[in-house]
Amino acid sequence: MPEARSWQVRWWQNRWQSATGRWRSATVEQRRTWRLSAVSAVVGLVVAVASVFAAGPWDSGQRTAERARAAGSTATGGERHGGPSRVAPSASPVLAPLGTAAVAPSPDSGDDAVPRPTGAGLADALEPLLDDGALGRPRSVSVVDAATGRQVYGARADTQAVPASIIKLATGVAALSALGPDHRIRTTVVGPDGDGKGGDGDRIVLVGGGDPTLTAHPVKGADHPASLRRLADRTAAALRKSGTESVRLGYDTSLYSGPELHPIGPNENISPVTPLMIDEGRLDDSDHGPAPRSEDPAADAARAFASMLRDRGIEVRGEPRPAKAAKAGKGAKGGKAGKGGAKELATVRSQPLSALVERMLTNSDNDIAEALARQTALAAGEPAGFDGAGRAVTARLRALRLPLSGARIADGSGLDRADHVSAALLAQVLVRAADPDHPELRPVLTGLPVAGFTGTLRGRYARDAVGRGVVRAKTGTLTGVNTLAGTVVDADGRLLVFAFMTNGTTDPQGAQRALDRMASALANCGCR
Repeated sequence: MPEARSWQVRWWQNRWQSATGRWRSATVEQRRTWRLSAVSAVVGLVVAVASVFAAGPWDSGQRTAERARAAGSTATGGERHGGPSRVAPSASPVLAPLGTAAVAPSPDSGDDAVPRPTGAGLADALEPLLDDGALGRPRSVSVVDAATGRQVYGARADTQAVPASIIKLATGVAALSALGPDHRIRTTVVGPDGDGKGGDGDRIVLVGGGDPTLTAHPVKGADHPASLRRLADRTAAALRKSGTESVRLGYDTSLYSGPELHPIGPNENISPVTPLMIDEGRLDDSDHGPAPRSEDPAADAARAFASMLRDRGIEVRGEPRPAKAAKAGKGAKGGKAGKGGAKELATVRSQPLSALVERMLTNSDNDIAEALARQTALAAGEPAGFDGAGRAVTARLRALRLPLSGARIADGSGLDRADHVSAALLAQVLVRAADPDHPELRPVLTGLPVAGFTGTLRGRYARDAVGRGVVRAKTGTLTGVNTLAGTVVDADGRLLVFAFMTNGTTDPQGAQRALDRMASALANCGCR
């Protein structure tokens, strides 16, 4: 070390003399206190050093012993993490990331890591709230422990009631079970028959595949709804490649059967149900909620497509007309005719079914709900109408071993008062969606609105409400019907699913508040 300067030496001498002076002038009691403090400091330093050596050396901010233990762990890391990690000794993850295995139970994780609520505890919390005069009759409740699938509390849980929009939970589970979360709905343009005979050699047909989210608006990014503009781009390119510059346009809606109009009649909450539409048949720029609707969504979509083709230099003669597309022959795509059939000129695909289910539940989207019910019917070989869709959804729920006794599913959206299901059924639908053995159903949970923040719960739950940000639930509202079904983590960290249903209400706002208070009560207690 460099030699100390003279001023540094004088400074240390002065400090030493001052310290020794204070020691000599101190009382016996003060000297004992100072000795005890010094001994304690030395002992603490020794313990700290020993702990570091016991734990092992450090490397890049982490003890190597910890790293070795983490590398040897078999626990599954969370979504977006790069490697395995050790689960903290607390509640096991209530929802494993899509496609991963659940954490195995252990003495400090799993079903018994967090205390379960009891039926008596839940009764104490919920029954006073069930006496709210704003609730109608019947009043049915089912609260289920998600980890075990057992109902912890029920009040007329098996009573059938009109569910309103919470029937969409069943619609989503059925569609995901039948088709899988990665399924996409195609909208296609096909050319004439392969031989060009029959006078239709210059007609192309826009074929509806059942995607209500097909949009005429500009789209950006990779994850967007199917675009009618891009379909026009690809169709025009395929026509020019084949030397065609003038066509007639037909549109095919034969995929669906039965009535197009929902039993509730013309309504701002749903368009006529047809496999070809753009922007859900909305006549404004909205993408959810009530809106003025087209009376003929398929014809409007075809007219918009014809206009886009004209903008791209393709002459479209006359007005688009309903038509039945010839079946595409084997190998028909990319503008080439398949053997013995029509040629596929262009196609676009919807967002994956997982995204459609989430959008349906978050915004309570009736158009998507009816479309997904019909996709389920098509997968089951049923006619794609209200009746066939109801049968197909019911069959998928039965295959999942859900309690269907007395249930009737008349539509996919819940707008039909002929729907009758129990709180017990809807609670078990949510349990299946949380089941690690059914990761394909997970979008039913991730699409639930968050209390006070998203979707149909954005305007509910005040800033100081206990359930705000904790309750995730699908809402249901018709005149005289108020329902709520979803998930909540209680005060002990236990994941519960619940379904609350009441019919015959006369104060809809009061009934909503009563149901919200019940969900908040679940969040606020361990209920043991």
